[in-house]
Amino acid sequence: MKKFLSLALAAAMALSLAACGGSSSAPADSTEAGSSDKTFIIATDTTFAPFEFTDENGDFVGIDVDILAAVAKDQGFDYELQSLGFDAAVAALESGQCDGTIAGMSITDERKEKYNFSEAYYDSYVCVAVKEDSDIKGFEDLKGKTVAAKTGTMGANCAEAYKDKYGYEITYFDASDMMYQDVATGNSVACFEDQPVMAYNVAQGNGLKIVADAKEEFSTPYGFAVLKGSNDDLLKMFNDGLANIKADGTYDEIVAKYTGSK
Repeated sequence: MKKFLSLALAAAMALSLAACGGSSSAPADSTEAGSSDKTFIIATDTTFAPFEFTDENGDFVGIDVDILAAVAKDQGFDYELQSLGFDAAVAALESGQCDGTIAGMSITDERKEKYNFSEAYYDSYVCVAVKEDSDIKGFEDLKGKTVAAKTGTMGANCAEAYKDKYGYEITYFDASDMMYQDVATGNSVACFEDQPVMAYNVAQGNGLKIVADAKEEFSTPYGFAVLKGSNDDLLKMFNDGLANIKADGTYDEIVAKYTGSK
C-alpha cells in the first residue's frame, strides 16, 4: 500500500508539472558556510506577478524567484524551482515531494500548525478590484452579487469572512489570471487579491481597478515555508541569506525592479 501511494503521488506530481509549465533550476556558485551538497526542490506558484510569473521573453521571473536565487547564491546551495500553482505547491510540500515553498505564502497561525516559516520577506494585505468601468465603490455594493477569489489564499479567507456581512456569493479559481478574466468578462463583479499583486497587474493593463481593501484585518507577511520536522537546515540558510541580501542592498534592488519602490 505504501509503495502504491508513493507511485500515485509521483504520478500526480508529474502530471502537475506537465500542466503547469515544468521547472527551472539554478546552481549555486558560493562557498558560504551554510552550503549543502543536496539539490533542494522548491515549489512555487505559476502566475502571481510580481512575485512569480513568465515575462515577455518566456523566462520565469519575479520577486520570489529572484530572492530565492540571491539567497541560494549567498548560502551556496543548489535548488530546482518547480512551478506548480499555489494549491499544488502546498500539496507537494505536505506530501514530501518538495523541500520548501515560496509562493507569496501568507504566514498565518493556522499554517504555522503544519509549516515552519522563515522570517517575513514581504508584507502584504488584501484588496478588492473591479472592472475599470464598474460602478462598485466598496464592500456595500457587492450585496446580491458574485465575487471571485483564488483557492487557498488570504484573499479567499477575506472573501469568506466578509461573505455574510455583505451578502455576496463566491466563485473560486486556481490561478490569478483566470480570476481577473472572470471579472473582466462580467461573470464576477469583483475579486479579492493581495494588494501588491493586484497593483502590479492593474499597472500592466488588466482592465481592473482597486476600490477597497482590508488592510486592518487581512494584513499578513509572506514567508518561505518548510514542513514541520523537516529541512531545518534549508530554513536556516534561507533566513541567513535573507538577512545578508537585506544588509547588502540586494533585497531592495529586487523589490524595486518589480514594484518601482523599496
